[in-house]
Amino acid sequence: MAKNRAIFQFCDMRTNSPAVTSVTEVQMTMRERVLRILRYEEYDWMPVVHFGFWDELYDKWEAEGRIPCGAERKELGRGSGERMVAEKLGFDIGWGDGAFPSIGLDPGFQWEILQTFPDGSRHIRQSDGVTVMDHPGVLSIPSEVEHLLKDRASWEEHYLPRLQWFPERIKDADLAVLQRVDRSELQALHAGSLIGWPRNWVGIEGLSYMLADDPDLVREIVDTVGGLLLRVIGEALARGAKPDYLHFWEDICFNKGPLVNPAFFREVCAPWYAKITDVARKHGVEFASVDCDGCIDTLVPIWLESGVNIMFPIEVGTWSASIRPWREKYGCEIRGVGGMDKRVFALDRPAIDAEIERLRPLVDLGGYIPCPDHRIPLEAEWDLVRYYCDRMREAFAR
Repeated sequence: MAKNRAIFQFCDMRTNSPAVTSVTEVQMTMRERVLRILRYEEYDWMPVVHFGFWDELYDKWEAEGRIPCGAERKELGRGSGERMVAEKLGFDIGWGDGAFPSIGLDPGFQWEILQTFPDGSRHIRQSDGVTVMDHPGVLSIPSEVEHLLKDRASWEEHYLPRLQWFPERIKDADLAVLQRVDRSELQALHAGSLIGWPRNWVGIEGLSYMLADDPDLVREIVDTVGGLLLRVIGEALARGAKPDYLHFWEDICFNKGPLVNPAFFREVCAPWYAKITDVARKHGVEFASVDCDGCIDTLVPIWLESGVNIMFPIEVGTWSASIRPWREKYGCEIRGVGGMDKRVFALDRPAIDAEIERLRPLVDLGGYIPCPDHRIPLEAEWDLVRYYCDRMREAFAR
């Protein structure tokens, strides 16, 4: 693609204010493009980024003959199959692609069907110990039926032993891609979850009661998880991992705000974020991203203070999330990936054009990369997603 010379604004990190630079004629890798954008440096064109697809969308596109079926169908998912689909559509990179050391329950619980009902629905115990109701053909998140983690006794018997450090949590294969210093692809090191996982294990209602009835146990759970994450991430970096960014996961917000008290999050969770990101900075990792759905506004300053400087996926949803008010409030230290309204993939080309124009002034802020605000859903039309990728590349070439 021919590069266009252009003048654009970016943040001068010394003054926290816009500065002007011009794009030079240089050949960049995808990795370099993303890092330059996050550093408010000049770049040639904006990579087209995704975060994967609903499994049911694979079924739909397979039925339409858009993607392979049969034996090759087994390869689809978060791996080589997903990359193949993304490349066919025109995406350049997937946010969160990288290494997944064993940072959670290990071993996980045995996945098993506990009960099957006449209508075909089933009680299934998942690998995190949570029993859910599975309804055939229903696409929503399964409803929770039972939580194995209820109190200190169940914590010490079932969960604490599964959250201990052992060297095999870091495999050579997980590190290999992160040990290359000359790579052209952006790579993340997944860094786990401080309260999102515990919330899943005990349930949001259970967590609410536990915070009132036994707050010391909740602190112990968070401290155990945090200590393990710090050990795994620190060991991976010490063994030569060179990720471009850490990637955390939380999902602890809904459309009105956090599911946990921000004061608790600041007091109990934030110190572990700070310790982990501090270790990463000492090993040259300057960026840390957090995946949290919902309205995250009250948690943003806590993450920033704790070394997490990329917000994702900036869900447009019903609350019209955007990086703009955060940038106005917190300055250039905050970056963002996401914020693209994926619902337009079910509409038409004019809707996609309008969405890209809505994104244009946000891109001009610098430090921001548009990406569908989470996985692309079942309603998406193949031709419209391809059109989006083509138009994004045209719209944001420098």
